[in-house]
Amino acid sequence: MKNIEKQILGLIHNAQSILVMPSSPPDGDSLGCAVAVYLALRQIGKNVTVVCADPVPDVFKFLPMISSITNEFTPTPDFIITLDTAGAELSSLESKVEESKINIILTAKNGRFSADQVSFSHGENRYDLIITVDTAALQQLGRFYEDNVPLFSEIPVINIDHHATNDQFGRINYVDVMSSSTAELVLSLLESMEQEYNQELINEDIATLLLAGVITDTGSFQNSNTNPKSFSNSAKLIKRGAHQQDIIQHVYKTKHLSTLRLWGRVLSNIRIEKPYKFLYSVITRKDLLDTGSRADETGSIVDELMSNAPDTDIVLLLKEREDGLLTGSMRTLTEGVDASEIAAFFGGGGHAKAAGFRIKGGTFAKDGHQIIEKIKQYQINRLNLVSQEDFEQVSNDSINVPELQTTEIKQKPSHHLHTTPSDQPTTTEETEITDNKISKKDKTPKKITPGVKYHFEN
Repeated sequence: MKNIEKQILGLIHNAQSILVMPSSPPDGDSLGCAVAVYLALRQIGKNVTVVCADPVPDVFKFLPMISSITNEFTPTPDFIITLDTAGAELSSLESKVEESKINIILTAKNGRFSADQVSFSHGENRYDLIITVDTAALQQLGRFYEDNVPLFSEIPVINIDHHATNDQFGRINYVDVMSSSTAELVLSLLESMEQEYNQELINEDIATLLLAGVITDTGSFQNSNTNPKSFSNSAKLIKRGAHQQDIIQHVYKTKHLSTLRLWGRVLSNIRIEKPYKFLYSVITRKDLLDTGSRADETGSIVDELMSNAPDTDIVLLLKEREDGLLTGSMRTLTEGVDASEIAAFFGGGGHAKAAGFRIKGGTFAKDGHQIIEKIKQYQINRLNLVSQEDFEQVSNDSINVPELQTTEIKQKPSHHLHTTPSDQPTTTEETEITDNKISKKDKTPKKITPGVKYHFEN
């Protein structure tokens, strides 16, 4: 890793204008790392811009210098129109906008201008280095990547991340899946930068930002990704002046009334698929409207569901976001279940214990049924629910569940979420929910297969 850090410092040394980008939607780790890198690079004389496609969630607005993040920027070089005035002297210049056209009017003092005197070119790129933090794939940069795809091949990219599903998209990939958070990698990099520039860079603000990343990604040191380095690095940051109690107070002990209402709706929407050891809940756009809240206010509710879900392997929270995305946050409680493997079915990724995905233009009514059934099929295969006794147990395990406030789900694939049959036969067993109970229509055991593969269209 020290060799990679040396390569990163080389690129930083040669760069002047640097673009720093956290993943979207942002969390404590991505935001803390982005602003920490921004502040450190400014101290060594670099021009730095930090941008995020999504707004900063209210819960993280207490972080120092968080206002330095912008969600608007102009990444592309200028388009330059050049006029050769050797044959005629310019008298005046004006421009007029007519619908989708711009007319540039050049008046000559003597002589006249012709088309062959006009040439076109692009200016230099505004940035000479991009640093992404806590980003497993470029698509997680949201609209900033979608609108500027060529930019990421024209400019060197430093990819700093800790997700096992990282796409290794950078010119330099500083990826350590054993790290509990990206903040720990940034801490190590900034320590090396201090030695390189013989300058103390990690002040109270940077230490607080990085500690927020460690604390939020480890669930305040409760998640299974917590390791001895998490504690030793946190001790370093506290020694550097990190405000640990401010982080705990704002992230875990302060909740807006709208957040509490939203959490109540999450709890009331819980579904328990007991035979499959699977628990899920849903936040619809109607829930957000009714509670006067936003999707980012769910915070750590998925971890609360996980800690109160006995005899459960998988916990899933589906959220219909205001910007037209359906997102899934997943946690697993069993060693044999890999959350990133399940998230990959829907184009997502993450860690073995925590992962997520998002579907552009998705809704629970349109896509929810396929998602839930795919996860249940995964559990059927993993738990080997193929014997007569198993299916009788499935049939006999009736679960009381509340009624979701959403439209009825049709059991056919939508145009948005396509299915491609696997090479193997699939089960014809169907699930019914009647009188708020889950039952099986067909108790006859059939061959179980991995089911279907999902393809998402943007």
